[in-house]
Amino acid sequence: MFDGFAELDVRVNGVRLRGRVGGDPARPPLLLVHGFPESHLIWHRVAPSLARDFFVVAPDLRGYGASERPPATADHSSYGKREMARDCVELLAHLGHERFAVVGHDRGARVTARLAADHPDRVTRAMLLDIAPTLDMYEATSRAFAAAYWHWFFLIQPAPLPETLIGAHPRMFVEQLMGSGSAGLDPFPPDVLAAYVAALTGPDRAFGMCEDYRAAATIDLEHDRADRAAGRRITVPLRVLWGARGVVGRLFDPLALWRAVADEVTGRPVDCGHYLPEELPDEIEREIRTFLA
Repeated sequence: MFDGFAELDVRVNGVRLRGRVGGDPARPPLLLVHGFPESHLIWHRVAPSLARDFFVVAPDLRGYGASERPPATADHSSYGKREMARDCVELLAHLGHERFAVVGHDRGARVTARLAADHPDRVTRAMLLDIAPTLDMYEATSRAFAAAYWHWFFLIQPAPLPETLIGAHPRMFVEQLMGSGSAGLDPFPPDVLAAYVAALTGPDRAFGMCEDYRAAATIDLEHDRADRAAGRRITVPLRVLWGARGVVGRLFDPLALWRAVADEVTGRPVDCGHYLPEELPDEIEREIRTFLA
């Protein structure tokens, strides 16, 4: 799936990150950041083609895939988007790039938004796939949103409750969650789906993923509120895409919400559900190339 790519296995910002890198390091760097409950494998349909023109860096976030799961802190900041954004900055610097473009999906898009907010000198352009701002989504929680995004409220429960329940049947958890979208499980090849399940199989393997969500409901919201109170806006150009058959576009207005916190925002819905790079890879690749041209 990643022909010509090399294994990524480095320690930066106190955490071991794994994944893949591909393309000529002299080409423009492009960071691809996956979402939940996945890994860098979400990019398997777009990364090889993008590597013809970009230096593609596709890590597993801390707590996900084959990357390390560091201990939690009392305030969950060790899994906050600010810390994950630092991972990305230090990873690209380790690979020789001080400035880079980034595309993030789902949780990775939340990391991408924090990257753009905290490190505008490092990020040239940022694409967000199928999210609205975390703070707005929590504050506008309705019955419809809670029913569709039930995992947001399940995963933030204190450890070890969600970790134990996921660990009891990780395949059921992954297939039920990912298969509940408009495309079912069709977008996910069996070996890729098996890899997502394997990353959650074993004692405490779901721990990092749960901490990510606990951070999103606590420390991440503190950071977002502080930015808004101080009038700090995202100045990096944003491109926002969302699935026309997904939850985000149905229950929120992504463009309006991002324009409320960022200076330069464009975007549109695309004809798929939540998993844009796997459901609609050709169109997403075209969007990436056009946005970064």
